[in-house]
Amino acid sequence: QMCIRDSGINAEYGLFLPSLSLALLSAILKMGFVTRVVSLPFTVFKCPNMKLKVPEIAAPSAMTVFFLLFASYFLVCSGIIYDIIVEPPSIGSTQEGGAVKPIAFLQRINGQFIIEGLSAGFLFVLGGMGFIILDGANKKLLSERNRFLLILTGVIFIVAAYNLLVLFIRMKVPGYLQ
Repeated sequence: QMCIRDSGINAEYGLFLPSLSLALLSAILKMGFVTRVVSLPFTVFKCPNMKLKVPEIAAPSAMTVFFLLFASYFLVCSGIIYDIIVEPPSIGSTQEGGAVKPIAFLQRINGQFIIEGLSAGFLFVLGGMGFIILDGANKKLLSERNRFLLILTGVIFIVAAYNLLVLFIRMKVPGYLQ
């Protein structure tokens, strides 16, 4: 065995492993095939001891994260995934008597025009902003007038978004909630 180790030849596996200790060689041979193949170059070559500095990336501010999440919420509620897969037109049209009329709402429940999705997504964001404004009205240091204005603005945003979304669904599906 000493002769095999000194020459660097392993008779059983036919590997050339220069100057390996017997313990390391037996550990490598007990590994799985893929692990053995991947770790083989590192037994012959020594990795350089490089002292690389890991780049420090500052954590984004809370408002940056909020804006990115809110923008992704808008895109998902707008149906951007549907728009990418199906590639619908931005707006539809119909021909009545010779004049072409634009149509903003596709008359199917499982389809949409791009403008329809974006406007519905905007209304979802408007309602979400209403809830965020209502939460902001809960701060201790606000004057009574500012608190009233924030509550009023938040309630108006929520009510407007809800009623416009119900109007959208009634335009899309005639006779809905009748």
